[in-house]
Amino acid sequence: MRWTTRIFAAALCAALQACVTAPISGPKPATVAQTETRAPVTILISIDGFRPDYRARGVTPNLDALAASGISAAMRPSFPSKTFPNHWTLVTGLRPDRNGIVSNSMEDVARPGVTFTMENSKDPFWWNEAEPLWVTAERSGVRSATLFWPGSNVAWGGTTKGGHGDPTGGVRPEDWWPFDMAVPGEQRVAGVLDWLRRPAATRPRFLTLYFDTVDSAGHTYGPDAPETTAAVAKVDAQIGALVSGLKTLGQPANIVVVADHGMAGTSAKRTIAMDTVANPADYRQFEAGPFASFYPVPGHEVALEKALLGHHAHYDCWRKSEIPARLHYGTNPRIPPYFCLAETGWLLNKTAPAADAHDGGTHGYDSAAPEMAALFIANGPAIKPLGTLPAFDNVDVAPLIRDLLALPAGANLDGDDAPFRAALQPTHRN
Repeated sequence: MRWTTRIFAAALCAALQACVTAPISGPKPATVAQTETRAPVTILISIDGFRPDYRARGVTPNLDALAASGISAAMRPSFPSKTFPNHWTLVTGLRPDRNGIVSNSMEDVARPGVTFTMENSKDPFWWNEAEPLWVTAERSGVRSATLFWPGSNVAWGGTTKGGHGDPTGGVRPEDWWPFDMAVPGEQRVAGVLDWLRRPAATRPRFLTLYFDTVDSAGHTYGPDAPETTAAVAKVDAQIGALVSGLKTLGQPANIVVVADHGMAGTSAKRTIAMDTVANPADYRQFEAGPFASFYPVPGHEVALEKALLGHHAHYDCWRKSEIPARLHYGTNPRIPPYFCLAETGWLLNKTAPAADAHDGGTHGYDSAAPEMAALFIANGPAIKPLGTLPAFDNVDVAPLIRDLLALPAGANLDGDDAPFRAALQPTHRN
């Protein structure tokens, strides 16, 4: 995933010293007596684009230590294996088809002329189909703080006038920062620790933390590149700084480390130009890359279907209602009428790639593909050290967090806490 928001360095430095309370501020250090007996907090950490096999590269001693004294697994993302859909799944327990965030980019007939993108995503309209954990927590009296998480800057449940202006109503975490890629990982960790230096009355009990550098390196250089391994090592060191800081504070924590998806290598040589497959006069291609989606020109449906539908070398195309059931995708009205999915490592672009296109990496492929597997580690006083668990779907993470926070189990979710029950201390089972 790539977010592009930037803040000038001087403003950033000032923000990092301020108290973070909605709408926008920052965590303020407070002196806490070292003799205080602290209750455990729950910290949900996302390392965007971190494949579980990255740990085999020998550069993750801190993550390995958490896994060795807790639990770990290769987690299956939800389809599509994109950033915003899966981050929303992780905190709602609903697959993208049901949580409303069906892709990193989407349209809705109720917002004509408006496109949801990762940069244009603040309207609660897009998010209101599924309640995130921090809203559930706040309503249950559990103070929450999010140091970046897709959707956490949105006034969930709020409304705008036709998608314009500031929302009215809605719930945010008590403390939150708007995403800024320029904030280094070390400062993100420092922000979390500063929140936890507060007096007990204003200290969050549920926190999120987000790192994007592994994903960025994977996109730019590919998953197997030394630059990606260096990014893995760096974020591991930042996790180590967090663990060390918690120890210094005397703050016990149930830490859940996840990724939203994995990463697959790509090449311009493995690219299909969709304008050579179907006549561009018959369609508007909405998305491109690991999958492609199409809106037909009215009256041109037959021609488009004749060109697209069925199995092709390196990709398959379906009407949205006929997308394979195992993908759990295709009922939400925000999904375009026609959908094509590429073989892992291939790209479905609108046109032929530029002559100077370089190899790199991406995600969005079949969620069962090994390259799309996501990191999962959990460690803390509520977690028994049971080692490696069988693979599970990421819809099960939100029920686990509910258990750790003693929140209600939740109704009509797509996942449950079954993969973790044997590893949970009895007092944390719903």
